[in-house]
Amino acid sequence: MTDFSKRSEEKEIMDDLECSGPILEQTLKELRTINRWLGGNHVTTRGLNDLISKNPQKSYEIVDIGCGGGDMVRVMHHWAQRRGISANFTGIDANRNIIELAKVRQRNLPEVQWKVQNVFEPEFSTEKTDFVTCTLFTHHFTDQELVTLLQAIRKKARIGLVINDLHRHPLAYYSIRWLTKWFSKSPMVQHDACLSVLRSFSRTDWERILNLAGIHQYHIRWFWAFRWQVSIEFY
Repeated sequence: MTDFSKRSEEKEIMDDLECSGPILEQTLKELRTINRWLGGNHVTTRGLNDLISKNPQKSYEIVDIGCGGGDMVRVMHHWAQRRGISANFTGIDANRNIIELAKVRQRNLPEVQWKVQNVFEPEFSTEKTDFVTCTLFTHHFTDQELVTLLQAIRKKARIGLVINDLHRHPLAYYSIRWLTKWFSKSPMVQHDACLSVLRSFSRTDWERILNLAGIHQYHIRWFWAFRWQVSIEFY
């Protein structure tokens, strides 16, 4: 019987930093479609909009960690352009193969920087930025790893952080299981999609992890379909 009472620590196929090839390309394509269908993109842009509106300045540096194929960077870039917000974006991923795919897929964004970097390396927190964003990234880590990551982001980001990730819930699990069985051609998506839900979060999980990281001022908001937005303004 599937256990929804706590976060799973079973590894996903995508956690292999050497994964590459046609399966990876198909997976990133399908994830982009799922994210668009289920309305997940606005969770990140709304959180970013809230923080920017409270912290006006001429331009912003925004780093998207776990950027994958760069689709969320593209969404944020177009969102900023439509609103007349001057922003420079950097996409970071630890998988060199994914970054190479992002460069190809987002070649119409020549001003965006793409960087291979492990967010647990010391250099990550020493290179400053205004905002850090991450979408469907935090569920890949254990609670303790997330505490370490949040502390590093607190050092890195001058203004704030926006997290967009899944809500661990039976309806989310069985819905994505049915959806991927119906349309997915990627073995990675078929395996990882349901597991991603089991590795994701309840509100209580987020409250515990944030407090362990020494972060006590934050906003947690729920969005359809089964998404959490965690927004933190650093002071």
